[in-house]
Amino acid sequence: MRLFVWGTAIVAYVLAVVGRSALASTGVTAAQRFGVSAATLSLLAVLSLAVYAALQIPAGVLVDRFGARRLIAGGAVLVAVGQAVLALAPSFPVAVCGRILAGAGDAVTFVSILRLVPTWFAPPRVPLVNQLSGIIGQLGQAVSAVPLAALVVSDGWTAAYLSAAGVTGLVAATAALVLRDGPEGSRHAAPAEAPHQAGLAEVVGSPGTRLAFWCHFASPFSGNVFGLLWGFPFLVAAERVPGEVARFLVSGVVVVNVLIGPLFGLVSGRFPHRRVALIAGSVVAQVLLWCVVLAWPGTVPWPVLVVLVVVLGSGGSASLVAFDVARAAVAPSQVGRASGVVNVGGFTSSLLVVALVGVLLDLQGAGAPADWTAPTFRVAMAVHVPVALLGLVGMGLAARRVRRVADPGAAPPRRAVVGS
Repeated sequence: MRLFVWGTAIVAYVLAVVGRSALASTGVTAAQRFGVSAATLSLLAVLSLAVYAALQIPAGVLVDRFGARRLIAGGAVLVAVGQAVLALAPSFPVAVCGRILAGAGDAVTFVSILRLVPTWFAPPRVPLVNQLSGIIGQLGQAVSAVPLAALVVSDGWTAAYLSAAGVTGLVAATAALVLRDGPEGSRHAAPAEAPHQAGLAEVVGSPGTRLAFWCHFASPFSGNVFGLLWGFPFLVAAERVPGEVARFLVSGVVVVNVLIGPLFGLVSGRFPHRRVALIAGSVVAQVLLWCVVLAWPGTVPWPVLVVLVVVLGSGGSASLVAFDVARAAVAPSQVGRASGVVNVGGFTSSLLVVALVGVLLDLQGAGAPADWTAPTFRVAMAVHVPVALLGLVGMGLAARRVRRVADPGAAPPRRAVVGS
């Protein structure tokens, strides 16, 4: 039963990711359909991330109050409606509204899965299942890149996006019928939590939640920035890597995350008191590799760039361990809120660094691709280092706070937030 429940939730998450990433593979058609420039169209990517980040804390509050079943089904409905609006939109502003709806549905889905998994799986297995949830969910990018894009070409924009909306709506109905917040007869089976029992302020003020926030802030942003926007131009313009090789390296960040994610999950479940050290190790490795690459005299050898990609890929897996840190620090009724707070961290740092790289290029007079050179790009990409160091400092201060307030007689899950 637990695998059936989890599998249904994961299918909903895959389709939410399809809604998030759909324009990445159909952007040219969208620009032609709505008569907008590529620059205007690219704003939708930032808009989706901003909506996702802004709704994480409200999503966490809602899932703790109403349960994962309602939020996953409701999120799928929002994604379906958003896809339908995008299919039928007569103008670009209406298409933007569709993207906002899809982003809102996406925002509540992953937090709800993080709330659902601990109620169905034994504690040692939860970190691994969370890693697998994140990995499988990203298959939505492949679905949008291949089947959806092929439908747009063969059947047209409206038919393709209405098909996506229909499938997502069917999954929403399935989720509403088959999902349960916990095994029959358990205290999680029917959420009935009073709002005053687990306030948001209590969760935000928890030292363990703050520690998990900084863990998530520091670990995934370099890989996100590299894969979403700046990795390809950095490799081509600054390191003179051929385009096909550069695309392979950029996609390698996701591949590495898929390959090592289960290992991170197993280590997190087996050694819960070493979770923060595991995350810090990934962040420190990212800082060191960026320092090596950016200080390298002349063109960086390809093997060094491959190592950089591997290390950046570890950040995505490390960021999921941050949710294990948060879960160990709060009561079960507060997991949704804590997960929402933590998830804001990585998206905040990612958006910050995406913007700062562009600003630093502009300040050097390299606002246009024709002006991108190795020196200007290396200065701009160097912003990864201070932001990662800021995250490490935040982790260190928060970990000290956790140790200072820890009760020696606390239950093992609370002592497992940080190592002794």
